[in-house]
Amino acid sequence: MKHFYYFLSVAVSLMLFVAAMAFMNTKKELPDKHLEVVLRNIGHELLLHSKDSTSRVLPVKMINERTYQISFENGFGFTPDTLMRLVHQQLTKTDMPKDYIVSVNDCHGNKTIFAFEINTFNGDLKPCGGREQETGCYLIQIEFLANDTSFNYAWLLTAFVPIAFAGFYLNRQRNKPETDKPEVKETIDEEASVSVNDNIISEVLEYKELGAFRFYDVKGMLCLNDATIELSEKEIKALSIFASNQNMVVERDRLRQEIWEAEGVFVINRNVDVLVSKLRKKLSGDPSVKIVNVHGKGYRFIIE
Repeated sequence: MKHFYYFLSVAVSLMLFVAAMAFMNTKKELPDKHLEVVLRNIGHELLLHSKDSTSRVLPVKMINERTYQISFENGFGFTPDTLMRLVHQQLTKTDMPKDYIVSVNDCHGNKTIFAFEINTFNGDLKPCGGREQETGCYLIQIEFLANDTSFNYAWLLTAFVPIAFAGFYLNRQRNKPETDKPEVKETIDEEASVSVNDNIISEVLEYKELGAFRFYDVKGMLCLNDATIELSEKEIKALSIFASNQNMVVERDRLRQEIWEAEGVFVINRNVDVLVSKLRKKLSGDPSVKIVNVHGKGYRFIIE
């Protein structure tokens, strides 16, 4: 009977492992070539709408794993409404995230001429689209936003594999002869000691006092009384900058450069505003801690 349970446990574990691998492999990987064709077609349709049927769309450039750039052989003019409609129509043909930011930049000054954002979580941002842009040299960048709310059920499935092996191991331990079982000792005092040591270690960790908050930048969290508030990587960077520059003006450009552009990602000021808005909500537990707007410049972090 013991051998039967042994083979049954192994068989179940292997079946779960194979099923998990099969599940993960069914996820469709979008070919790079297909995405390139779709992005180039956006450029092609844009040129046609500007009455240009001869200029070439240059090879699509991958800025980073989520950002792509469309460039053109010659200058052209465009209507923002047409650009927004074309991008939406073409991207529905791909399996890329449905949330994205589109920026139209000047080739020479690298200034943002026009930008819009499609965001199902925070809401779409579509500026006035009826103003036709004059003929010029433009670069179109499309940044696909990561979907943090997605859940990969394959990981849940693979979690059953170690659980099955753990159950098999415990079953074997329970069925061992009495002579093979290790001597059981009282460990209540030791466990209590470990718990106390854990608390001591937690207190020893360095943190910054921000009003009633304790900011653990290494662990990426805020503590308020007994509550723990987790911070994203970008929120940690932003709060670290604010904490080191209390009562001083922190420019939007600095936040954008140190949080995004240092990693090769180029964003618009709206991304900075959204990040600060999220950070404000997580600091709302202490009314004395504030991030106030400084018109035309950026923000000021104050503790009253």
